[in-house]
Amino acid sequence: MIRLENVSREYDAGGGVRALAGVSLSIDAGERVALVGPSGSGKSTLLNLIGGLDRPTSGQVHVAGHNLALLDDDALSRVRGETIGFVFQFFNLLASLSAEENVALPLRLRGASRGEASIRAREALRAVGLGDRLTHLPDEMSGGQKQRVALARALVGTPRILLADEPTGNLDSTTGSEVLQLLDDTAARTGLTMILVTHDDAVAARFPRRITMRDGRVEHDHR
Repeated sequence: MIRLENVSREYDAGGGVRALAGVSLSIDAGERVALVGPSGSGKSTLLNLIGGLDRPTSGQVHVAGHNLALLDDDALSRVRGETIGFVFQFFNLLASLSAEENVALPLRLRGASRGEASIRAREALRAVGLGDRLTHLPDEMSGGQKQRVALARALVGTPRILLADEPTGNLDSTTGSEVLQLLDDTAARTGLTMILVTHDDAVAARFPRRITMRDGRVEHDHR
């Protein structure tokens, strides 16, 4: 499902900051992988490259049969929209839109009618336990509820890959555990390939495979 071949990412014209240094790895369809390591180790950079949010300085990133380096911006956007769902630490919800409207937005951007997007958004929100929060704005919801909305938004387009960057980092331990259980249940039910970035060893321990990053390289790959 995912293959990286000698991938490096440098920032600044002179290569002043090397975020990734020759990373090669493969992740099979349906795998659940935790990316761990200290701040600045390259975890989020790696996630962004897999998600097509950034491009490598060198090397190749293959996702679901696509070599991302060969895609123009429009094609890359289509692959992201049809294949990948994203969940972030700070939710990234639009404050002026209701829960239903936030979840429906990616479908509308892909050309779905307002009615179809609305029906699918409501179904996705019910699946994460928020059927009674459809019209609520983000400021009217708790952190855990916002993250559930973000998860519904990530899943509404039936992606094959879910990328989560510290999805519990802004939540208390109880709420974070509930969100993790929801992620586990979703992956088990749908067969999603899931990659989650975390600093928390207890969170990483829930995953069958743990990749430890350090100084832009893969230090350990525990299966």
